[in-house]
Order: sequence, then structure tokens, then C-alpha cells
Amino acid sequence: PGALPEVIEKGIDRIRTSVIQANKASEKSLISLSAGWAVSLVPSDSLSLAFKEADTNMYREKLHQSRSNKNAMVKTLIQSMENKDYLTDGHADRLQFASVEMASAMQLPDKSITNIRLLAKFHDLGKVGIPDTLLNKEGTLTEADINELRRHPEIGFRIAQVSTELLPIADFILKHHEWWNGKGYPFGLAGEAIPVECRILSIADAFDAMTSKRPYRAPLSIEAAYAELKRCAGTQFDPAIVELFLALRSKL
Repeated sequence: PGALPEVIEKGIDRIRTSVIQANKASEKSLISLSAGWAVSLVPSDSLSLAFKEADTNMYREKLHQSRSNKNAMVKTLIQSMENKDYLTDGHADRLQFASVEMASAMQLPDKSITNIRLLAKFHDLGKVGIPDTLLNKEGTLTEADINELRRHPEIGFRIAQVSTELLPIADFILKHHEWWNGKGYPFGLAGEAIPVECRILSIADAFDAMTSKRPYRAPLSIEAAYAELKRCAGTQFDPAIVELFLALRSKL
């Protein structure tokens, strides 16, 4: 009470600076701040009018900051992925290369190729919401473990929905574990009801997973992985895209 506008602004700036510093120091959560103020310079003005003006100013700032705060949240989650080696072990780069090669061979439009490149990098974004102990668990997974792991497409979908960059692939993130025969998740989509971007990614992802070392097994040989793709064509994978992948094997 009794403060001049410039004093109020300095006080709010100090609080904003503290919030920014706290967010930089935290890897898990972000603090959001919206501030509004008003002063009554004319004694006849009622206090309620000043409160109303301050409230209006606060909500105006909140609306203005909403999108930037959400994008900052997504950037923090992506940084968390990088810290957990989801993006830095070469997996995303290999998926991008293989997926784009297939999409180009299928003569998909540039927009689809751009989306596939993003999807290859961020399809597992939702794993930031899954406990590390489960992601790194060795041995047989329980039914509860499997159900928990299967939440990651929906988690990733919700994160992507609030990101300007990732919004175009939000639906693909949600559906990248669907199977050609309808036995995938979360919706049990089948055949061409599954977006082609997801059908392409699933093949590249499976091949890379099979030929990469895991905590619980040694990698398969290249030929054994090719044989497994053939075996699962028409069940897990789009058979036409499997055939294309095998035809491109010299490039991949």
C-alpha cells in the first residue's frame, strides 16, 4: 500500500528474476508466474476498482505467457530425455535416416517427411513420465510393468499437444505402437487406419531395437533381424513397407 508504480515494477521484476533462477536450477518442474497490479492515484477512486484493474492486468499477462510457458515446459522435458540418453545414443539419428529413406522411396509429400523426421526423434517423449527403474529393468516384466510402459504414447501425446513444434506429430506419437493386425495399442487400429508415418517408424524402430544391445540381451545379427521383420510382416508390420525396407537394405 502506498507504493508508486516504479516501485511496484521493481518488486515484480525481482520476483520474476527469482522464478527464472529457480527454473534454471530445477530439472523436474517449472514455476509459473503471472503478476498484475494497479494503483489508485485519485483519492475518490474506490479500492475495489483498483483490485479489479490489478486482476484484469494479471489475467492479461497470464494469457500472454501461457504459450511461452508451455513451450518452456516441453523444452525442459526434452532436456530430461537427453539427460537419460533417449536422444544421444544414436538411436534417434538411425531412426531418422531409415524412416526418411523409406518415406522418400514411397514419394510421400515433404510435409510427411518432415513429420517423420520429428517423429523418429520424439516418438518416445512420453518415457520421461515412466520411472527409470522400470525403463532399465532386467528380466521378465510383470503385467503391471507392461501396463505402465504402455502409458508412454499417451503421455507423449499430451506433451506434444502443448508444443508448437511437436503439435503436428502429436497424433503419430499416440499411435506409433499400433499393429497392422489390430493387436497393438492404445486403440487397436489396423491396416491403413494406422497413419503411414507410424507404420514406417515401427519397422525402423523394431529393426534398430533388435540390432542394438540391451541390458537384458545381446543384439541380433542383421540377417536375424531381417528374418524377424519378414516373420512379423502382415501381423505387427505393414507387409508392403517391410518389403520396401528389405529392398533398401543396401542403403540402410
